[in-house]
Amino acid sequence: MTGLLDGKVVVVSGVGPALGRSVCLKSAAAGAKVVLAARTESRLAEIADEIRAAGGQALTVPTDITDEAAVQNLVERTVAEFGRVDALVNNAFAIPSMKPLGRTDFDQITDSLNLTVLGTLRVIKAFTPALAENDGAIVNVNSMVVRHSEPRYGSYKIAKSALLAMSQTLASELGSDGIRINSVVPGYIWDDQLKWYFGEVAKKYGITPEQVYEQTASRSDLKRLPEPDEIADAVVFFASSMSRSITGQTLDVNCGEYHV
Repeated sequence: MTGLLDGKVVVVSGVGPALGRSVCLKSAAAGAKVVLAARTESRLAEIADEIRAAGGQALTVPTDITDEAAVQNLVERTVAEFGRVDALVNNAFAIPSMKPLGRTDFDQITDSLNLTVLGTLRVIKAFTPALAENDGAIVNVNSMVVRHSEPRYGSYKIAKSALLAMSQTLASELGSDGIRINSVVPGYIWDDQLKWYFGEVAKKYGITPEQVYEQTASRSDLKRLPEPDEIADAVVFFASSMSRSITGQTLDVNCGEYHV
C-alpha cells in the first residue's frame, strides 16, 4: 500500500492501542502525514514516535470530541501544521453497558450517543470546510453489532446504528461538496483486549483460550478472526483515491461471519 496516500493529510480521531494505532501506522506507511487525536496524550505520543521512527510525519493533538473548543483546536492545529486535510477517520469508542436494555441506565445510553454519534458529527462538521477544498474522504468505524440483535448489546447497537444512519445521510448532504463518507464495519478484532476477554471466558467455562477462539472463529467463513491491520487496510482504501466513486457505503471486514 506504499504511496496510496502520498501527499495526503489524514486525521484519525479516537486513536486507541489496537485499531486506532493500526490505522495511523498504515496511513503513514501509505505516505500520509497523520494527525492523531484522542484523550490519552501518552498513547498518542507513543504511536507518533513509531511513525517518525519509520520516516513518517505525525502531529499529536489531545482531543475530547465531546468538547466543541477541543475539536476546533484540532482543526486549527492540523491546518496550521500541514495546510490541508484530505481524510478524516472517526474511531471513537465507548465500552457498552453489556446489560439488557430494560436494566440499562439512560445515562449510559446518553453518554454513548454523545460520544459515538454527536461527537463524531461535531468532528465532521468542524472539518467539512477543509475537506471540501480537497474532495476529501471521511471514514467512520462502525461495528458488526448493527448486523445482529444479540442480548446485552442493545445500547451499543442504538449508538452504532445511529452512527450508520448519520453516515448515510451525510454522504447525501456533503456529496455536492466532493466529500465522500463511508463506513467500515469490523467483526471481532483479534487484539490484546479480545485476547484478554477470551482468557476470562476460558476461565469461566474451564476451557482454553484457544478453544474459545476456535469456537468463535468457527462461525466465520474463513474460520479465523481479523486482526487490526486488516481492518486498517479497509480504512486506508476508503481514504484513498481508489474509492473515489464510492460514498454512503459500508464495508464489512469480519472474515465472513455476517453476509449483507
